[in-house]
Amino acid sequence: MKRLALLLSLLVPLSASAGLYYSEETFAELPSRWRGYLLDQRVLRQVAARPTADNPPSLLRQRYEQEVARLSKLAGQRSLSADEAADLGALLVRLGEPARAVQVLLPMQRTHPRHFRLLANLGTAWQLQGDLAQAAAALEQAVRLAPGKYVPAEQLHLRLVRLRQRERPGGSRLDDLFGIRYIGPSGKYEPGLLDPAEAKKLPPAAIALVQQLGLWLPSDSRLLWQMGELANACGDVSTAAAILEGCISEFGLRDAMLAEHRKLLQAKAGELANQKPDQAGKHEQHSLTFRPRSSRPLVSKFNLTNLPPIDPKGLNVLAWEVIGETTVDRKSRPTFPAYLRELDGKEVEMSGYMQPLADNTDLGVFMLVEHPVGCWYCEMPDLIGIVLVELPEGKAGKYTRDRIKVRGRLLLNADDPETFFYTIRDAQQEQ
Repeated sequence: MKRLALLLSLLVPLSASAGLYYSEETFAELPSRWRGYLLDQRVLRQVAARPTADNPPSLLRQRYEQEVARLSKLAGQRSLSADEAADLGALLVRLGEPARAVQVLLPMQRTHPRHFRLLANLGTAWQLQGDLAQAAAALEQAVRLAPGKYVPAEQLHLRLVRLRQRERPGGSRLDDLFGIRYIGPSGKYEPGLLDPAEAKKLPPAAIALVQQLGLWLPSDSRLLWQMGELANACGDVSTAAAILEGCISEFGLRDAMLAEHRKLLQAKAGELANQKPDQAGKHEQHSLTFRPRSSRPLVSKFNLTNLPPIDPKGLNVLAWEVIGETTVDRKSRPTFPAYLRELDGKEVEMSGYMQPLADNTDLGVFMLVEHPVGCWYCEMPDLIGIVLVELPEGKAGKYTRDRIKVRGRLLLNADDPETFFYTIRDAQQEQ
């Protein structure tokens, strides 16, 4: 907790579908904590982002591309099984290529008309390609074939597609997924409050279901808006304000109701930030109960046995997945993976994004994070996902939003609760 207090005291922020089923993509129990959920949703959005010189592909995208190449090569040698074709279609959807996914999935679905994952992934691909009629047809079949635990999410997505079928092209309003109004007891929209009569209409798993759809469709800004409204209904005004701000500033979503809700939430969030803890709690008397069942939804399957040998005198590339294998106990004491312990004191190179420790742009010390952060409050990485970078004395880097590389000596910290777990000292910054 001391580390978290230190981190927060230093920070000054700078001014789906039928489900998508890939056999190697595993989710933890939902709902997840909002911060971890938003981080992983961003990870999945970046998988679909087209690589550029300034935005190189993420490691997850590279792995997905390698698996697409393997399955495509296999398809040239023999017919893919239904499971293999379902995986290939899901990967293509993740990589932002729904048209190719349809080309793979449609003929296989005709051959295997009762294969649930083929139908579900085909429905997703049709929707992302913009053909909602075909998506709804596939979804109807997917709902009938879905294993019991997937039925509620499949049904909700079918409702989503049907709602959007009936609206005008380019619609931006909040989807009426649950037949409720996000109003407070006064009959008007109220930050931190939801009318008890409306709350009763929500299914107990409403947040988990919307989170699941959002993971299947991570670039759907209107689903993100729905999550913000649910966060507000749980009394989490600050998170709701941050989410709605992201809908407008990052996704460019334009809607009068969205803008009004954001304005009210931001005002209340500022007010609550200045209140004493006992006063802030009074705003949650009519909130939904939110009990997260996981910290982050994406379950890592990173294999530490395939890493390159460590060069004790040379430069070693350090992947974020490696530091992500660090575990922390209830007393905030870290346990580092063996490979990371071997790198302690050695020269490493990492790629990531700068996050200043203070409101300045000439930086001798800054944090390095794996993904660009739109809102530090709701997308702040876990402490195991932050590396402190220290340039040599007298040197200062220049702030940039582009991805950078840093090289320097890695130092691990398992004992001092007042500082970060990892530091790269005497670092050099490169674009």
